[in-house]
Amino acid sequence: MKANYHTHTQRCRHAQGTERDYVLEAIKAGISVLGFSDHAPFSDYDYGLRMPYAELDDYITAVDRLTQEYRSDITIYKGVEIEYLPKYHPYYEELLTKKKLDYLILGEHFYPDAHGELHNIYYSQSTEDYVAYALAIAAALKTGYFRIAAHPDLFALGRFAWDQNCDQASEIIIEAALCNGVILEYNANGLRRGIHDYPDGPRLMYPHQKFWDKVVGSGIPVIIGSDCHEPKQVWDDCLPVARKQLLDMGITPLDYVEGLEPRS
Repeated sequence: MKANYHTHTQRCRHAQGTERDYVLEAIKAGISVLGFSDHAPFSDYDYGLRMPYAELDDYITAVDRLTQEYRSDITIYKGVEIEYLPKYHPYYEELLTKKKLDYLILGEHFYPDAHGELHNIYYSQSTEDYVAYALAIAAALKTGYFRIAAHPDLFALGRFAWDQNCDQASEIIIEAALCNGVILEYNANGLRRGIHDYPDGPRLMYPHQKFWDKVVGSGIPVIIGSDCHEPKQVWDDCLPVARKQLLDMGITPLDYVEGLEPRS
């Protein structure tokens, strides 16, 4: 079965294509399950690179309409990718109940430190920041709001050599996923971003092999996410490559997420 739960649209302002464009491309590619998970807005502050809050209801309505229109061709789920900040607990509850989203993906790009100050993982000053990032992810996974942790090794994009802080951050995230029954995503968009030079040698920004070596044998469920930002990426060559990489490690990825039922 072909399934992808990590799909963006032009609403996030850094992707291309409407919801319909992705559905049509998914059907053309023979995908059985398509989950929308555009970058979620927050009502009180614009954190950037996400849909405006004013478009959230339109997004939900569009996915609901397509779910019914193409129900004989494909199963469609509606979700969002969103960061975790403790003050937004009521909002996460609202998304899953009042807004009737099928799932939330944790996509931690900015995160709070121990003092509540916000940081962006793209602007880390040293690998010490990765431990605080991992602790923020662990706190998020404990809430039960998030079904999937997207690109859990995103911290590895920083321009630093892998060290003991990277090991510690990985172990914190992996332990939190294991203890809270959260699926870890092997992110195909990292493959699209190609090989880059690092102090310890050329590699992908993410997925990082040393992170995933720690996942091997853990029993944590793993799923491949396209993280597509244009329709042609919904099922491109990076998806089978990602699957082969996982299988070569001894990890069999999930074909689909169990227990989801469209709420529309």
